Amino acid sequence: MLNPQTPAPKPLHTPAPILGLIAGNGRFPFLLLDAARAHGLTVIVAAIQEETDPEMNDRAARDPHIRVHWLSLGELSRLIQTFQREGVTRAVMAGQVKHKQIFSSIRPDWRLAKLLLNLRTRSTDMLLGAVAKVLADEGIHLISSTQYLEPLLAKPGMLTARAPSPQEQEDTAYGRTVAKGIAAYDLGQTVVIAAGACVAVEAMEGTDATILRAGDLMRTLDAGERTSASTLGRSLTVVKVAKPNQDMRFDVPVIGLATIHAMQRAGATCLALEAGRTLIFDEAAVRAAADAAGIAITAAAV
Repeated sequence: MLNPQTPAPKPLHTPAPILGLIAGNGRFPFLLLDAARAHGLTVIVAAIQEETDPEMNDRAARDPHIRVHWLSLGELSRLIQTFQREGVTRAVMAGQVKHKQIFSSIRPDWRLAKLLLNLRTRSTDMLLGAVAKVLADEGIHLISSTQYLEPLLAKPGMLTARAPSPQEQEDTAYGRTVAKGIAAYDLGQTVVIAAGACVAVEAMEGTDATILRAGDLMRTLDAGERTSASTLGRSLTVVKVAKPNQDMRFDVPVIGLATIHAMQRAGATCLALEAGRTLIFDEAAVRAAADAAGIAITAAAV
């Protein structure tokens, strides 16, 4: 029995739960970082030297519950060792890693080199799925990158003041069929359609570059090849979908202000998203920019 004069022992300090964050480029890693910290998690960031914004260091300097480790893209063994040393058993991937980096800048360590040699193809799903399995074998389990960001998923319906025109609706329906087809082969998740014709298909270059390429092609038609009798309309509709069996742990479809700016430069007038499976970063700013440009944005289950 405690002596009334003796203070009761203080409860043992319980450390905050830990989440590993494999950070690529763009704002995605910072949004996920904010969401994880709002849930009281300590975040161990594996920042990719070739991709992650140096601002990550500033964030860690201001918050003792964020610790950053910089790694090269090919250092899979070091990633595992870092997470194990920090006590990470759950991790998330957030932010793009440019596909061309995998083929040009990567210098794989022995573990990643072995993994690459055993891949049938070097598609995104195949590569990241293999990395996820290696991590799981080491006790580090990847979770969905949307787990802490569900409020940012596109909701069904109109997202802008202007609704799609009848032609844009037709192009959206056709584009979703085409986009689902190419996504099934893990080629890309975006197509650009004009008057029922597929103008551009996303591959290794990414969504924004695909949109700009479509705009360049249309300007080429305007400059020389186009005639008054052309059947190809000027209006471009951008359609973005998730893969048929999308693994939400990585490569989740994302749009943001940069998407709208690329559409403006390309002369695209409509953006069709897959509801519930596409993240919209800074939705209020996206809506405002789209409305100011006269761009229609719509989302639906596909």
